[in-house]
Amino acid sequence: MEITTRNLNRFLMFKLPSAWLCGVRVKKLTDRICVTGVKHRWINQNPFNSLYFAVQAMAAELSTGALVMAGIKKSGKNISMLVAQNNSRFTKKATGRITFECADGAVISEAIEKTVATGEGQTFWMKSVGLNEEGQEVSVFEFEWTIKLKSGRKKMVSAESDM
Repeated sequence: MEITTRNLNRFLMFKLPSAWLCGVRVKKLTDRICVTGVKHRWINQNPFNSLYFAVQAMAAELSTGALVMAGIKKSGKNISMLVAQNNSRFTKKATGRITFECADGAVISEAIEKTVATGEGQTFWMKSVGLNEEGQEVSVFEFEWTIKLKSGRKKMVSAESDM
């Protein structure tokens, strides 16, 4: 799959339907930045009439993960990716349209270069900042990603080992 905003949004519908149903969408993707967005609606609200924190986390993670996916695709290597941990901070009530921007494309490029050169897995942090329509920060998420080269060989089990 070519990594484009349209294909990522289609990917959400089939592989992450809860994010898609809540309105999370990729708005912009380059080698260096990814912008996602979500609008506060009935389906993604909390009891305090603002955007539920988990929906914010989905949009923020997507802004980092799309960059990781794009970097892996660009490398042409068979690399696995996984979130190891995350941190979040909420600074303002999230209402209206919220955008999340991650500008850490260089971080993933460097990590992929290292893992390809050394064959060792890499861990790195990426940050996504959530802003409301007035440009005010509503939340900040940080995700620790791990990447690792997948081995090209699958384990073969012989008939003797089954005995």
